Amino acid sequence: MSTIAFIGLGIMGSPMACHLARAGHDVIGYNRSPARTAALVEAGGTAAESIEEAVKDAEVVAVMVPDSPDVQDVLLSEGGVFDHAHPGTLVIDFSSIRPDVTVQLAREATRRGLRLIDAPVSGGEVGAKNASLSIMVGATDDDFASAKPILDVVGKTIVHVGPNGSGQTVKAANQLIVAGNIELLAEAMVFLRAYGVDLDAAVKVLGGGLAGSAVLDQKAAKMLSRDFEPGFRIELHHKDMGIVTGAAREADVVIPLGALVAQLMAAALANGDGALDHSGLLLGVERLSGRGEG
Repeated sequence: MSTIAFIGLGIMGSPMACHLARAGHDVIGYNRSPARTAALVEAGGTAAESIEEAVKDAEVVAVMVPDSPDVQDVLLSEGGVFDHAHPGTLVIDFSSIRPDVTVQLAREATRRGLRLIDAPVSGGEVGAKNASLSIMVGATDDDFASAKPILDVVGKTIVHVGPNGSGQTVKAANQLIVAGNIELLAEAMVFLRAYGVDLDAAVKVLGGGLAGSAVLDQKAAKMLSRDFEPGFRIELHHKDMGIVTGAAREADVVIPLGALVAQLMAAALANGDGALDHSGLLLGVERLSGRGEG
């Protein structure tokens, strides 16, 4: 069992930290909003009042925060992880950030005698709660082997996809595919409703054919019930679409459908839907169709 500092106890980080605590690890959690540490304490972990307090005795530091600047702040700022972690500490960044930022952070970690891997996750709140996340890991072989027992506690599909930055690149591709699937599902739902089709029946038969997907399984029900309580917020997916479109441009890769979905995600944000689950893209299709609430 390891001593793990877990920084970032939001929708995803909290259940992940709780799984690690219940598995027998000594988990010390830190969150900018202290109330978010309550679930971890109930699961057997402890709460820290600062990053320094969380990491000072940690063998492993896990980070799950929203964006590249947040990760840079947690790791690089005065009083951050890199200032207080002991040499040899393994830093697992579960956040979804720019691949180039991850590469820079890994180099700085190495310079300071630390080890950093990028391990972004897919599966949303449901996957975090069920410990069934898909985790794409950018790391050296040795660092991946060190992290694997911890990753096994929070994930189901764990794959070493290459060196530092590779995990974030695969996550960007994942977000591209997921965004496109959700948008097309939303369009299909509005299309079917316009013709008076039994939506429950339609979703059932679509799920049994080639149109079936994890997106349909998880998001169709939210669209049918108009329950947009966030498992993954539109504002975060908007951020991820910025990552993938920027990275594609740098690689001279054309993603025409991805660029369109990125604009639709931006429109959802501009219309005040940023705090909703990304299944809330349905609202954008309804607005464009002039159909309003179903």
